Amino acid sequence: MILSGCGMSNTAKGGLIGGGGGAALGALIGGLAGKGKGAAIGAAIGTAVGAGAGVLIGKKMDKAAAEAAAIEGAQVEQVTDNNGLQAVKVTFDSGILFNTGASNLSASAQSSLSKFANNVLKQNANMDVEIFGYTDNQGWKNSTPEQSKQKNIDLSQQRAQSVSSYLLSCGVPTAQVKSVTGMGEENPIADNSTAAGREQNRRVEVYMYASQAMIQEAEAGTLQ
Repeated sequence: MILSGCGMSNTAKGGLIGGGGGAALGALIGGLAGKGKGAAIGAAIGTAVGAGAGVLIGKKMDKAAAEAAAIEGAQVEQVTDNNGLQAVKVTFDSGILFNTGASNLSASAQSSLSKFANNVLKQNANMDVEIFGYTDNQGWKNSTPEQSKQKNIDLSQQRAQSVSSYLLSCGVPTAQVKSVTGMGEENPIADNSTAAGREQNRRVEVYMYASQAMIQEAEAGTLQ
């Protein structure tokens, strides 16, 4: 938990993690992304990453986090991937991105995502990306609880796909987006019994983490 604190930069944490348990630590902390309720990200490479490489990757993640934080409507958090390396989580609330029950992007959402694509993702093409969509736990009219749950999964998938498709239309390389997943009601980050909590749970999360090529560059000391 200390490693995910706001008081320590990705650079510093990258060195601590990179010099220690590496992949083993990542397998533990990766599942704790997003205040203990997020998705584990990145394919574990199976070997610990050196401290020096961790520092270089941490610097890149610090820069990417700062770039993402400048985007209107984006909430940025520092997390850890399955390799024990620092990563960046960017959350877009569905209230910013979508109308209720819809998956089409608003004009303001398109503007924010365009800036995110051009100012962040395309500037960090050696970072892999995973996109997750979520909903609150509200049921659908004339549907059973099971049907409502499936409809929420479908809606969250459509919303995540809308974000992915728009980012790709802005020139983000297809190969950079490794997965697009609808999680439905899973992994709530707030209380679904309140309107404010449900609004927070309706969201799309974009994770940026070190690709295998980026890790290899860091290990070789050539990562800029």
